[in-house]
Amino acid sequence: MLSGAGISASSGIPTFRGGEDALWSRYRPEELATPQAFARDPELVWRWYDWRRGLIAAAAPNAAHLALAVLQDRARVTLVTQNVDGLHQRAGSRDVIEFHGSIWTLRCTGCAREDLDERVPLPEPPRCGACGALLRPGVVWFGEGIDPAVMGRAAAAAGGCDLMVVVGTAGAVYPAAGLVTSARRSGARVLEFNLEPGGVTHLADLFFAGDAAATLPGLVP
Repeated sequence: MLSGAGISASSGIPTFRGGEDALWSRYRPEELATPQAFARDPELVWRWYDWRRGLIAAAAPNAAHLALAVLQDRARVTLVTQNVDGLHQRAGSRDVIEFHGSIWTLRCTGCAREDLDERVPLPEPPRCGACGALLRPGVVWFGEGIDPAVMGRAAAAAGGCDLMVVVGTAGAVYPAAGLVTSARRSGARVLEFNLEPGGVTHLADLFFAGDAAATLPGLVP
């Protein structure tokens, strides 16, 4: 199972490229979510992430998140998510593969120590308590690769599944979108739940149009 930003939209979390905030509408994510931007202006990058962390902290899992948690109780389900918001875990899903990391994890740029920190807002910019170096969000930025261990787990799950359910992802970001191709080539059936067709719709056996919070619960018996 692969989920993307669209599954969290009904929880009030704008997609990575969405949002109505007047300040952040002036910036493209590709300008902020990069190692270069962080090196140049870590305070600006952290203000953006604090804004998103605040939105996420105020949100709650919706019916789509809850449906997947119930499905995981009834069947053997591996959940790979491109989202960094942690709403799947808050809904009750277990052993979620966070393909792009977590916005609640802080990683030291000096000693590489990682810690969970759910404070909102954070000190700007936060620093490591062990070595004093700057902390960065524990997410995959533009231009960075996926953690090899995470990639391996996700690829193994996709290549070995009987059914791939794709929820709320445009299918435009690789290598995540390639997991659907891998599942299809291995003989899996593909179901897609999305507002509109996207980059992997041509691989789907069935396409369910609409808000995942309204359509996905129908998958749970």
